[in-house]
Amino acid sequence: MHEELHVKSFFNLENILFKDLFKDCTYVWEPLAKLSQFFTKKEVLGKIQVRVPSSAHLINPEWISIGEGTVIEPGAFIHGPCVIGKNCEIRYGAYIRGYVVTGDGCIVGHDTELKRSILLNDVCAGHFNYIGDSILGNGVNLGAGAKCANLRLNGEMISIGFNEEKIPTHLVKLGAIIGDHAKLGCNTVTNPGTLIGKKTFCHPSLNISGYIPPSSTVKSTGKIIVEQHINAFIKN
Repeated sequence: MHEELHVKSFFNLENILFKDLFKDCTYVWEPLAKLSQFFTKKEVLGKIQVRVPSSAHLINPEWISIGEGTVIEPGAFIHGPCVIGKNCEIRYGAYIRGYVVTGDGCIVGHDTELKRSILLNDVCAGHFNYIGDSILGNGVNLGAGAKCANLRLNGEMISIGFNEEKIPTHLVKLGAIIGDHAKLGCNTVTNPGTLIGKKTFCHPSLNISGYIPPSSTVKSTGKIIVEQHINAFIKN
């Protein structure tokens, strides 16, 4: 067992109501396999504690729970089973496809799509994000257009690259595991099976793979070169 890949290395679960999802997990991605079992618990479903506008679309509302203080904007789409925490914002055009659990204070913004994922508290995915088969820690922020890809092009099982080792996940679909308070810049894409440690900053427009240690900065060494064509301004 690699301690760096344990749940405790990525997340503080002290104020998380659904921490049983993380219980007895060896590797940090294993809670995703518990989602189906989690949603068999009738006591966690069917508790919609807010007003939902008629123009929002709830499919299987008896399989959906929404906590107090959460705002569901017109035009949001939520497919059960799904549990949304307290004081969240589910904005116009948000697309929640099922088997999603969010903590409190989360933002699911316009054109953001979620499926089979776990969001801890205060996650912000405000603009044009895709989050598939992923776990996002407390305070994680995804810049506009950031995507967590979850399926290899060849459809083969996903392995985690760690210290020149390939660790099999036994999963065909696995997006990103992003530790507490990490930030992804606009238009950044994580490849399937990417693990990003706590408090790591990823610059915009990057393609990221493998394991990124906590408290890191990920940036490109490529330089943008601007050449001014002076002749273009000379009149004939």
